[in-house]
Amino acid sequence: MIDTQKIKTLGQLKKEGYQSKSVKEELRENLISKLRKKENVFEGIWGYEETVIPDLERAILAGHDINLLGLRGQAKTKIARMMTQLLDEYIPVIAGSELNDDPLAPISRFGKDKIDEMGEDTPITWVHRDERYTEKLATPDVSIADLIGDVDPIKAASLKLPYSDERVIHFGLIPRSHRCIFVINELPDLQARIQVALFNILQEGDIQIRGFKLRLPLEIQFVFTANPEDYTNRGSIVTPLKDRIDSQIITHYPKSIDIGKRITQQEAQINEAQRKVVTSAEIVKDLVEQIAIEARKSEFVDAKSGVSARLTISAFESLVAAAERRSIINNETNTSIRFTDFIGVVPSITGKVELVYEGEQEGPGIVAQNLIGKAIRSQFTNYFPDPDKFRKQKEKSPYKKITAWFGDGNTIDLLHDMSEADYKKSIESVPGLTELVKEHHGSENKATQLLLMEFALHGLAEYSQISKNNLVKGFQFKDLLSGMFSLPAEEENDEDEDNFGGMMN
Repeated sequence: MIDTQKIKTLGQLKKEGYQSKSVKEELRENLISKLRKKENVFEGIWGYEETVIPDLERAILAGHDINLLGLRGQAKTKIARMMTQLLDEYIPVIAGSELNDDPLAPISRFGKDKIDEMGEDTPITWVHRDERYTEKLATPDVSIADLIGDVDPIKAASLKLPYSDERVIHFGLIPRSHRCIFVINELPDLQARIQVALFNILQEGDIQIRGFKLRLPLEIQFVFTANPEDYTNRGSIVTPLKDRIDSQIITHYPKSIDIGKRITQQEAQINEAQRKVVTSAEIVKDLVEQIAIEARKSEFVDAKSGVSARLTISAFESLVAAAERRSIINNETNTSIRFTDFIGVVPSITGKVELVYEGEQEGPGIVAQNLIGKAIRSQFTNYFPDPDKFRKQKEKSPYKKITAWFGDGNTIDLLHDMSEADYKKSIESVPGLTELVKEHHGSENKATQLLLMEFALHGLAEYSQISKNNLVKGFQFKDLLSGMFSLPAEEENDEDEDNFGGMMN
């Protein structure tokens, strides 16, 4: 191990026996070391263990430049940033070099001149791996000067140099990323003429700046990210550039609810104060992931655009905030997330999905409510018997007592901001609910049992056993037939009814 604190000159570096490596050799050697030690290279990246990560490791071992292709919210940029962990902790550079010149193999005029001038006494500095990462978002205003460089007239004037002297060049981001990882996000958004400028850099290491033909053997690990939607809607990767990117790795969304929950719980920003006040049952976390699953297969949502994992992260954060707000209003020191809190998820859904024409016609609020309803229906049979199996055998139905109570004209209102005491009283007033939950989930704590009792009401509404109407301040459950022929008076002319649909099941 070289002591980076003591080695300050080129002569000391040579005496220590330092051997230069390219950035791709660093990545390869450090990956091999981690694989042999059975270490997880990409900690916190869930669901890619058997798909994306092996492809990525093979590309690194092969020394390939990489394009991560996938819909939004699939951790493409996060993966690229984590690749810095495979770099050596420190590398030496010639002090003052803007191109991170290797003291043993300088490529810039500055670096070569410095060694010619000072020889073994050439000062060096050490650069940490965290500083060897450059990221550029491809936007329409990105220029060749930004990426490659340009002639700097101010530098020419201040140094009194003619424009024929290469020292007047101001280098762009790519040359400055020599011996680094360089990432271009959303590559198809880069104008075609700018993409063309990358050809020789990827293949031969040549760059041209305003007539200067510079042979700069740049050592760069290129990582690109792209969304397949961009190929048709906004731009495309030009074919010769695509041909020069060695490995294209396809990312994907979580393939199971458990993986989705891991990602959401890892990424959600829940502060300590919220954790002390709000608790959440597994059914709530399952339902949040199910909403995203329903959105990805909904006829109202643009499948080409995708449904980002940020939807579930934002949705869970909103759920916690809704429960926290309710506890503050009621001066309660702790509470649990309820199904009525899912009204807070609607803004997270409407801001994260792209609707097709039919979805726009329905309205984003109604589509969001539909997705929540479908998620409840999909999850319901994981916790309770399937109501559809008892449609022709109503006498054997485990829900008979509940539906009969509503059939007698009884109703129940569950409001968003109900206190814990009122919530408990309202839920327990429905005959049959307590028995149902105790039969199927008797080992759960009291708070979870109350949540499951509420879940049973929402689920029965989704299976058209009872009716659920949106009130301005919550939900009203009643008999299915009475719900079809009447609406609460306060809703009839309420604008919110247009926004959230006043949906009946």
